[in-house]
Amino acid sequence: QVQLVESGGGLVQAGGSLSLSCASSGRTISNFAMGWFRQAPGKEREFVAAITRSGSVNDYANSVKARFTISRDSAKNTVSLQMNSLKPEDTAVYYCAARPGDYLMTTGAYNYWGKGTLVTVSL
Repeated sequence: QVQLVESGGGLVQAGGSLSLSCASSGRTISNFAMGWFRQAPGKEREFVAAITRSGSVNDYANSVKARFTISRDSAKNTVSLQMNSLKPEDTAVYYCAARPGDYLMTTGAYNYWGKGTLVTVSL
């Protein structure tokens, strides 16, 4: 069983930075591709970033490219999302997700999800 717990959300002004972390309290996540997704109020959950099992390949939504960085630390069994130059439109609940095999950018492809952490970006 993979149990994911996100942390690091909060309130930040536009232009600021936040770092989100996702930890697994169950199995090691080293055999899983990992993704970050977000859901803003009244909107569907959307892909943000993903990283392969080895950490050698990552991918981003166009809206966050060059501002967000996904990384993983196998020793700590964690995945992180560094968010810079935050904008009000980045306000959402951010979710960590895991899937065996290659990473994908579709919500339904992920087997395990955390409960999310809220990021609020003010003007």
